[in-house]
Amino acid sequence: MFGIRFIKSQPTVHLMQFRQGKLVRERTGDAFFYYAPASTLVAIPLSSQDRPFILELVTADFQRVTVQGQITYRIGEPRRTATMMDYSLGADGHTYISEDPKRLGERVAMQVEVIIQQAMQALALKDALRASALVSRAAQKELASQAEIAALGLEILGVSIIAIKPTPDIARALEAEARESNLKAADDAVYLRRMAAVEKERAIRQNELDTDIAVEDKKRQMREADMEAKAALVRRENELRDEQMGADISLEERRKSLVAGQAENSHTLAEAEAHRIGAVMTALEKADPRVVEALAAVGMKPDQLIAQAFGGIAQRAEHIGQFNMSPDLLQSLLVGAGPVAGRKA
Repeated sequence: MFGIRFIKSQPTVHLMQFRQGKLVRERTGDAFFYYAPASTLVAIPLSSQDRPFILELVTADFQRVTVQGQITYRIGEPRRTATMMDYSLGADGHTYISEDPKRLGERVAMQVEVIIQQAMQALALKDALRASALVSRAAQKELASQAEIAALGLEILGVSIIAIKPTPDIARALEAEARESNLKAADDAVYLRRMAAVEKERAIRQNELDTDIAVEDKKRQMREADMEAKAALVRRENELRDEQMGADISLEERRKSLVAGQAENSHTLAEAEAHRIGAVMTALEKADPRVVEALAAVGMKPDQLIAQAFGGIAQRAEHIGQFNMSPDLLQSLLVGAGPVAGRKA
């Protein structure tokens, strides 16, 4: 109504209002009323944007490759972008009046194509197929330092190389080469595995042989030790036998000495006893027999004295006409002789 309108931008849109060629208002995510016939609105998106690309390039060995990737960027300085490209809104306040917002991604992609093409021309085909990460880092670093990118107020967030592919014929040739190389590697692995198995088998046999030799050596040592032990035992037995024989000889000699000593002692005792008996007999020869009998009767018991008296009577029996013994004497003699003598009587 009367040309007065209202606009509201998102938090990721930098909104600028120009009146008579002068900047009168500038803010991100702003909302305000403006007079449309006298105002020009510029809306610059600040959010990150992705620009995919597919490039047909030639490597250093003149092989064609396809590079597929993506650029991520954002507008970091909206004033610079507004001075270089037209981001003006139409009368409705929603659509752009030029194609510059769409061409911004193409200009960035063109710079990336130049940088990646230079990188591919410096690499051979096989190196290029394995250099996606290296090329992406180099492209991001070099793109951020480009004067045009700085003039447009852009900030490069990243460059990603998704794939680097050769032509189908070259791909099949590389696949065949890689397949043959893999088959050769597999054959080499089988050969090495067999060689390793043979070496291990040889090592096992050598270990078994060494073990057998060690066992036989140990058995020989045990036999030698056993023979030495037996020889030492025999020597010890001989020594013990010699010692026992020496001890027996010594014992026999001591016994012989003892027997000789005993015989000499017995002879000496016999001579002493004979001398004593001879002396006694010599003394008795000169003595009266009655005195000897009287001396012999010293210390005798009464029954012995009576027996000796009966012996004297018996010796003179031819001079005795009659001998009477009273019963009391006989009874006393029987009582003194004991029960055995009584029973015999």
